[in-house]
Amino acid sequence: MKETHNSKDTSDMLRRFCLYGFVKNQKYFEPFLYLALLDKLSFAGVGMLIGFRELCVIVMEVPSGAVADVLGRRRAMIISHACYIAAFVTFALAGAAWQLYAAMFLFSIGEAFRTGTHKAMIFAWLAGEGRGDEKTSIYGQTRSWSQLGSAMSIAIGATLVFVTQRYDIVFLLSTVPYTVNIVNFLTYPRDLDGAQTAGVKPGRMLQTMVRAVRQALGNRPLRRALAEAMTFNGLHKSSKEWLGPLLRVVALQIPLFVFLTDRRREAILVGGVYIVLYFLSSYASRHAGLVVRRAGSVRRAGRWLWWINLATFLLLAAGILAGFMAIAIVALVAMAVVQNFWRPIIVGRVAQYADESQTATILSIESQSKTLFTALAAPLLGWTIGMMSEEMRFLPLAILGIVITVIMLATDKNNDGLHGR
Repeated sequence: MKETHNSKDTSDMLRRFCLYGFVKNQKYFEPFLYLALLDKLSFAGVGMLIGFRELCVIVMEVPSGAVADVLGRRRAMIISHACYIAAFVTFALAGAAWQLYAAMFLFSIGEAFRTGTHKAMIFAWLAGEGRGDEKTSIYGQTRSWSQLGSAMSIAIGATLVFVTQRYDIVFLLSTVPYTVNIVNFLTYPRDLDGAQTAGVKPGRMLQTMVRAVRQALGNRPLRRALAEAMTFNGLHKSSKEWLGPLLRVVALQIPLFVFLTDRRREAILVGGVYIVLYFLSSYASRHAGLVVRRAGSVRRAGRWLWWINLATFLLLAAGILAGFMAIAIVALVAMAVVQNFWRPIIVGRVAQYADESQTATILSIESQSKTLFTALAAPLLGWTIGMMSEEMRFLPLAILGIVITVIMLATDKNNDGLHGR
């Protein structure tokens, strides 16, 4: 009877983790964020705003991981979602540049307290269940539900933009699911908070951070994994967010739905492409474990994906240079799918090398490395994209991706210390 109860508890907990991912990705504004910003700012201005967001995350992210490890991970997630809700409302109401910066600041607090923390809860639960070797497959399942949630949110968001021809409504509606997730966190068992102390002790949090940074720098396999996470994830994040503006260019060029307003044509094309992207991404996340099994090791699987990543950036460059924007769109969608094979693999690899007591902090460092890359790349890409002709506008994305990917492949010397594990 006890075994059945445990089995029921296990399935219930997995459902809550998957619910979190599904609801967390109900960001109805996501594919339209850059389009909304470009209505108020230049390309360079958008790049600076995104760089500001990432710098704010860098400042707060590792301390937030330490706060989660010391004070409790559930509280950190609730703080995160409360800041997201405030950010969404501010975005909807913003009319001046400083208000957009205020919204991005609130959004960055939400990002900082979220990244690494929920993954640490999943991994702590797996360790408690004696299923630590299932990190990649279980995280892949939860991420799969996240991508399904994104597909649904895109359909809802695109419909709202099509009907209202406004962007503010998609920001406001995003507050509802984030409120639902706060309720979801309240149902998580207390033991997922991790080892914590009563009250805020800055010395303890500083000690946690110093130990985690020392571990990240001193452990060669972990250091390499973090470097790969920074560049691969940073390239994806820097590139994917320009898909919306690229789709806007295509929407205004192709002779389809010409009887509709420009914004409605954008809604149809952006919504359609993003729905396909997230369904493919969901499949990729769910089958990340299969890639590892086929490759024979997490390290070899990662190398396969680096080569595929290079191929997609070359395809992006070819599409732009040839003037076939449809090929460029296919390349960006392919990058997103590859990244969703990659993400569960690299997260499991980083967690494999980290001490369980510091998992949230180490995973926040992993996320912070991606954030640092994006903070540096976003203003540069925004400025260079704005300087290019309309036909070559998105070529800097391809050039950056090709250069970084070649460097990472050339410096891969099998120094994980685990002989290919």
